[in-house]
Amino acid sequence: MTPAGRRDLQNYPADKARQGDIILKTRTQRAIFIGGLAGLALLALLGVFMR
Repeated sequence: MTPAGRRDLQNYPADKARQGDIILKTRTQRAIFIGGLAGLALLALLGVFMR
């Protein structure tokens, strides 16, 4: 990487770096994403009740 390239990365605004989108184009991608969220919620509930 050139020194000029490093300067560009160091001066990148934080507002742009922190904005991101989750792009779920297909029905399968959406199902996997929602299933993962539901699975995490179930694991959290199991953790609370098993305690």
